[in-house]
Amino acid sequence: MFDATSTAADVLAGVDLTGKRAIVTGASSGIGLATARALSDAGAEVTLAVRDVEAGRRAGFGRAAALDLADLASVRRFTAGWDGPLHILVNNAGIMATPLMRTREGWELQFATNHLGHFALALGLHDALAPGARVVAVSSVGHVNGEVLFDDPNFERRPYDPWAAYSQSKTANILFAVEAAKRWAPGHIAVNALNPGRIWGTNLGRHMDAPPASFDPAGATGVSVKTVEQGAATSVLLAASPLVEGVTGRYFEDCREAVPYTPGVRRGVAEYALDPAKAARLWDLSLDLIGG
Repeated sequence: MFDATSTAADVLAGVDLTGKRAIVTGASSGIGLATARALSDAGAEVTLAVRDVEAGRRAGFGRAAALDLADLASVRRFTAGWDGPLHILVNNAGIMATPLMRTREGWELQFATNHLGHFALALGLHDALAPGARVVAVSSVGHVNGEVLFDDPNFERRPYDPWAAYSQSKTANILFAVEAAKRWAPGHIAVNALNPGRIWGTNLGRHMDAPPASFDPAGATGVSVKTVEQGAATSVLLAASPLVEGVTGRYFEDCREAVPYTPGVRRGVAEYALDPAKAARLWDLSLDLIGG
């Protein structure tokens, strides 16, 4: 019914989210802002979880709350301060291809922000998730360029590669959905991941030089280039559409479940990103890193 050209407003047309409470991370700009606005327009009470609260307030709707995903103490303050039920959690915030930077715990910044911070956030909010709640992890087609580096996820022994770090963090987003779907009461909480497509003009690429040819090969690669509103469509589909009721542990793109990845084509889901053994291993590693 929906495809790469659909917008978030298209997907939620006729959907009534009155009485639903949602959190969207990284919602002061880009597809996070478009996602939050579409949920709000459908009637949801939306909290914008952002590093810059003033920027969140300038969005003109919803409640803005401070959250720095690279700071575990900030994540824990946010989850401790949440009161009442939660129906939708969209783990949208992300960074890409940064220079080597580390958190105070020593974690590589992309792995910390894109995966570990969202992992801690979801775990901290788990008890608030209401029956039928949905958790959405915004990943990327960039996951096809690399697996989680289990032997050295924080680049403590190998030379740092910003694109390898980005790829592993986006693979981790999908593996999180796979394992959470298994652990978190199937039929009670739905957890899915997605590729929003390539969207120009957002803050995601603020650290980015041109990616290497091996990461983003030239030519007809099948990548979906979208507007911000189109980029938010798959997020809101998984967050609130009745069309995916009961679906969990999957990876979507262009408003539909993704096909298996074929090398040379910039779409689909890599087999390793859906591997249940790797998903369980990542969960245990993540718990160890954040301290249980």
